[in-house]
Amino acid sequence: METATRFFTGYLNPRMVLLVDSRNYLANAQPAEARGLKPIKRLRLNCEAMRLTTRLTQIMAWLLAQRAVHEGEISRERAAGEEFRLTAEDVCLAETDSAVSGVPPRLIELLDQSRRLYVRVARLDELARRAAASPT
Repeated sequence: METATRFFTGYLNPRMVLLVDSRNYLANAQPAEARGLKPIKRLRLNCEAMRLTTRLTQIMAWLLAQRAVHEGEISRERAAGEEFRLTAEDVCLAETDSAVSGVPPRLIELLDQSRRLYVRVARLDELARRAAASPT
């Protein structure tokens, strides 16, 4: 039980910082950076902002499902099912080409952090699925 508590305080809480930083960027800085851009560059910026949002949504939903398992609200088998599986791999695993103009450095940084986190959570998801599938 103590290991699980450390996981959620040591793993989930720092991820909330990424979530809050991303929210602040998308709510405040990104609209200002989009002003004055040519439509194609604004589209690129908005697409990358949506990629960030998609990654973070997938990650947080998965982490909250794992927390629900820890709290006894759902079974480990249910959390390993399709309902709680990470999705949108084609969008979430794609790397943003920082050489492409129109994507601000702060967004590139958030995209990089969110991609690395998505990859880590995908590995944890695979481990959780294997553990749920194996006999106890």
